[in-house]
Amino acid sequence: MTIQTLKNKDLILFQSISGSRSFGLATENSDIDIRGVYFLPKEDFFGLNYIPQISNETNDISYYEIGRFVELLQKNNPNILEILASPEDCIQEKNPLMDLLKPEDFLSKLCKDTFAGYAISQIKKAKGLNKKILNPIDKERKSILDFCYVLQNQGSIPLKKWLREFPSPGGVSAEQGSLMQEKCGLVSIDNTKGMFALFYDDSGDLHYKGIIQNEEANQVSVSSVPKEEKPVAYLFCNLDAYSTYCKDYREYWKWVSERNEDRYNVNQNHGQNYDSKNMMHTIRLLQSCEQIFKTGSLNIRVENRDELLDIKAGNWSYEAVMEKAESLIKSIEHYHSVSKLPDQPDLQKTTRILIEIRENLY
Repeated sequence: MTIQTLKNKDLILFQSISGSRSFGLATENSDIDIRGVYFLPKEDFFGLNYIPQISNETNDISYYEIGRFVELLQKNNPNILEILASPEDCIQEKNPLMDLLKPEDFLSKLCKDTFAGYAISQIKKAKGLNKKILNPIDKERKSILDFCYVLQNQGSIPLKKWLREFPSPGGVSAEQGSLMQEKCGLVSIDNTKGMFALFYDDSGDLHYKGIIQNEEANQVSVSSVPKEEKPVAYLFCNLDAYSTYCKDYREYWKWVSERNEDRYNVNQNHGQNYDSKNMMHTIRLLQSCEQIFKTGSLNIRVENRDELLDIKAGNWSYEAVMEKAESLIKSIEHYHSVSKLPDQPDLQKTTRILIEIRENLY
């Protein structure tokens, strides 16, 4: 089943221009997104070929099977409610049966979680992006050696610095005045976490395992050390910090590999350290949520186009956008608490509407 099949077999119940054009936020560079609703041929619906959604490769054209559409409406899915609330000038095709589906039959207090909840997740994502932009991580990955420290006097020094500066026992080493981590041996110290006695075998005769056996090691190595050997130092390995670094490193370079370079460059050019397009839509979503609880209705055509496009252009500071978002969240909490909307849609009523639509279709 393809989009062309839907058109050829006259299976489309509803089709509308969506996204920025339906919100009134389109600019000359905006894409045209299409969303719609279809029904399946009787043999597919009653047989084993149920298909809930059909999209093109770029997902800028998507259609939902009528049952899936109603199911998502019952869950107050923001994207689906916005399709149902499409402005008249965006609707390209509409079967009269679709008039049976009215936004007021689906709007409920669930919208606080679906609209505001999603927006809050995007705010957290924006804060994460802000952190990534302001705190880039070098491509060259650190090893666990970078998280090891040698106790010295009343403090500590980084292990790598200590290895460079500590004179080799006997005065013999590959580099004058430096030690090799491969010739070190560690012994755990009882009743401590991350603390080790550090021994050094310049000759290599004792076959110590070194502090790490390879650069990819995720923990230090311990060695068998003869009892008569004396430690040359005591070492602390901050495994918790190393674990956090590894997680941040993976997330940062995964983000770099997956980020939209055009949008990233726009964000870099305006210098506000957040994804301005994403935050524009986050503010828009919060405004829609406030409107739902304030008025009991949903009108997706924005009234503050210039303000939202100003955010998209990066003319607002990160702090100003966060302040506006937090103000809207407080307003949503208030209007939600006094709203007369039901806790959730009437599932029986809306399911009966779906059945009526299907009976007419089949």
